[in-house]
Amino acid sequence: MELLKERILKDGIVIMPDILKVDSFLNHQIDPTLYRQIAQEFKTRFKDTKITKILTIEASGIGIALATAFEFDDAPVVFAKKGTAKTTSTHYYSSKVHSFTKGIDYDAIVSKKYLDKDDNILIIDDFLANGQAVLGLVDIVKQAGANIAGVGIVVEKGFQTGRQLIEEKGYRVESLAVVEAFRDGAVILK
Repeated sequence: MELLKERILKDGIVIMPDILKVDSFLNHQIDPTLYRQIAQEFKTRFKDTKITKILTIEASGIGIALATAFEFDDAPVVFAKKGTAKTTSTHYYSSKVHSFTKGIDYDAIVSKKYLDKDDNILIIDDFLANGQAVLGLVDIVKQAGANIAGVGIVVEKGFQTGRQLIEEKGYRVESLAVVEAFRDGAVILK
């Protein structure tokens, strides 16, 4: 996806040795034209798959998942919440997730009323590094007895283990941009 790659190279900022900051267009400030193209690309890559719901995790995945849902005949978007609140019922699926960026563990939860065994789920997320967020979502889908149609990732850090862990479990991963490495503060894309 050329527009995405151009934006990463132009506006992405490497911080620390292994974190790419893309908040000026992807996950803090949103570029609607880019999101539209991302959604259309996910539709192209999963065009032969019937999607009944799109699943993501709060917060950065929500906008991308929503844009993608429009391309899949307005499939509902379900997002896993990070932790529980007073309004959370006790009827939910839960999975422990480790955040690479924040360096913390949290419970990702989805109400049981929003996923069921007849669903064909497309998992969408903004980043894939070590795969823990996606694996948490996979766990939640499996608890619901639903099917995973595939995993759509906007930016994959190809030098980390996330893709391998997900593919080893038998799931299809489609990444729109793959970072091969960070060198001297620059992003090297595949």
